[in-house]
Amino acid sequence: MKNKYAYVWVSLVVLIFGIIFIPKIVDSITSGRVVKNDRMNLKDNTGKLAFVLMNGKKRKVPAFEFFNQDSLLISNEDYKGKVYVVEFFFTSCPSICPVMTENLVAVQNEFLEFDDFGIASFSITPDYDTPRVLKEYAEQHSITDLDWHLLTGDKEKIYELANVGFNIYAAEAPDAPGGFEHAGLFALIDKNGYIRSRVGEFGNPIIYYRGTITRSQGENEEGEKEQISVLKEDIEKLLKE
Repeated sequence: MKNKYAYVWVSLVVLIFGIIFIPKIVDSITSGRVVKNDRMNLKDNTGKLAFVLMNGKKRKVPAFEFFNQDSLLISNEDYKGKVYVVEFFFTSCPSICPVMTENLVAVQNEFLEFDDFGIASFSITPDYDTPRVLKEYAEQHSITDLDWHLLTGDKEKIYELANVGFNIYAAEAPDAPGGFEHAGLFALIDKNGYIRSRVGEFGNPIIYYRGTITRSQGENEEGEKEQISVLKEDIEKLLKE
């Protein structure tokens, strides 16, 4: 009989614990709140910039060399000692590119006075996007920073740089708007040419920054939030390194 009462008592304690504490635990996980030392002490790590690793090694921007909107030959060496943002786009893009350009112009204006900041925009339609076309695009979109290079050149090399070098998707797609598909992401590069990223709320690097949502928009229909504010904050951090 004593064993029976003991069993009932233990069951009652377990039930009360579940009613009181399990909802709190679930709420902490779903809301992203964690206690100190949980999940690699995320409270201290969240927001800090990490190196993006590939096979255990810090991922560096591959060597590149293309012509810019002024027909000047620009390479990765021209960005040495600069913090810069990388994107892949095309001037005739009817979908996400206009928003991406708008966001980068806002970033440009924020850091216009910094000589150690730049932007590299690689065209995925280099046959159409000649230096002259890129120059007109720059003028139409108020691209004024001398270190913002719109780059064009060998198509295979640009696609290799996107898909292999950065692992940012770009491909021909006849059924897509404009005939091409590409990820609307921005990569952030430090002064030594390494790809850097903020650590997200669950301890993983976000790797690349979402470029298809404006700050004023806040978030899209899928609930994805804008990351231009985050990108600006992280640029400031790298400029201070």
